[in-house]
Amino acid sequence: MKRIAITGAAGRMGKVLIEAIDEADDLVLGAAIVHPDSSLVGADAGELAGIGKNGVALAGNIADVKDAFDILIDFTFPDLTLENLAFCSEHRKAVIVGTTGLTDAEKAQVTMAAENTQVVYAPNMSVGVNVMLNLLKTAAAVLGDDYDVEIIETHHRHKKDAPSGTALRLGEVVAEALGRDLKECAVYGREGFTGERSRTEIGFETVRAGDVVGDHTVLFAAMGERMEITHKASSRMTFAKGAVRAARWLQDKPAGLYDMQDVLSLKG
Repeated sequence: MKRIAITGAAGRMGKVLIEAIDEADDLVLGAAIVHPDSSLVGADAGELAGIGKNGVALAGNIADVKDAFDILIDFTFPDLTLENLAFCSEHRKAVIVGTTGLTDAEKAQVTMAAENTQVVYAPNMSVGVNVMLNLLKTAAAVLGDDYDVEIIETHHRHKKDAPSGTALRLGEVVAEALGRDLKECAVYGREGFTGERSRTEIGFETVRAGDVVGDHTVLFAAMGERMEITHKASSRMTFAKGAVRAARWLQDKPAGLYDMQDVLSLKG
């Protein structure tokens, strides 16, 4: 039975991940990590997550629990994620990364870490979102340049990066299907006298409000019709369940960089 470590265990996502591991029959929580200065260091991880005592004491440093886990799940923030990846790469620990907001240079570090260990990196672990990515490939390829593309995403008020990593990935998939480079055709918000939209641009609109877990819509619109492909997440558990599925899938894989399309056998 593989032992899982959760970093950022005191956060909203961390607690849900602990709960998801507790519900899994074939995985066990081996370690839970919080900030080294946290007053929670030493507390029971199960009690923190609201599932009752599980005997796993919260650690303040990944090095302190090096021998307690096989796979690390990280939904934290870029700087910490890269530190954890370097550690896990050195010690041959598998990693599942759900952190968003990474720059191209930081993504290159993820790729480097995967040279020594197994890494699943995806901006969204939801099974539904990854099915949506496949639907978008087909839709964009068939609809072609005759349809304008707009991507609208909504998240809770606490989210720090914008657009979301998921929205950017949706845009990348559409752009690739249309033979475009998203870096050249993306338009992030509009204000003032912008003139007519170009045929090739892909627009992004970002909403931050309340406690919305994550809503994403890709709109294809032409003269006389429009089509919307939408995914709405009402619970963080959907991302946690995806991470658990990735952990199961990753167990017998060689070192390398994978994503949820690999986990769900959606490539091909």
